[in-house]
Amino acid sequence: MKDPILQSRSIFQDLICKRSVGKMSATTKKKHVEREMYEDFTLPEEHQTIVRVVRPRGNNLHQVITAEGEEFLASMPLKFRKHVWIKRGDYVVTEPIPEGNKVKAEIVRILMKDHIRHLTQCNMWPDAFTQQLDDRKDTRSDSLAEAKLEDSAEYDSESSENSDLLEENPNRQRVYIEDSSDSSETESDDDFSHEEND
Repeated sequence: MKDPILQSRSIFQDLICKRSVGKMSATTKKKHVEREMYEDFTLPEEHQTIVRVVRPRGNNLHQVITAEGEEFLASMPLKFRKHVWIKRGDYVVTEPIPEGNKVKAEIVRILMKDHIRHLTQCNMWPDAFTQQLDDRKDTRSDSLAEAKLEDSAEYDSESSENSDLLEENPNRQRVYIEDSSDSSETESDDDFSHEEND
């Protein structure tokens, strides 16, 4: 039979070890999440799905769409919150939540460009998303080319070099405003000339 004092010491040491494991600093947690996010190239399992983020819905919920076109809500797990942000158009891997009515999946992994390239090489990337990626690249290159032309016409070469570094924010919807300042300027000039004559 073991000595009761030794037995109590081992129990005490086990408790201390369990407490120290549970208390991880925020920086250490962030480091582990980032390492998992960037270095994990495992392929999705059968029950996991690759989806595209349509829009954030608040409270760590995101509306996502599958390659087949099915839209549903996916929740961001606690380990990613305040460490990783996803935006409209990003791709994630989800696992289904069987008891979910509205929230039907949980985000397991966030896919970066390297992950997408790896999945494409392994023939695991959905064909519907391949077309969307190509369209997205074409749209970005067209909009960048248009922006470069406009910048070169309006500004000198230094300012156009700086604007090349800026990218469009995909979380904002595009709003096009027509410039109608020419008609309002002529009206205000006419009003001003009438006031001088009085």
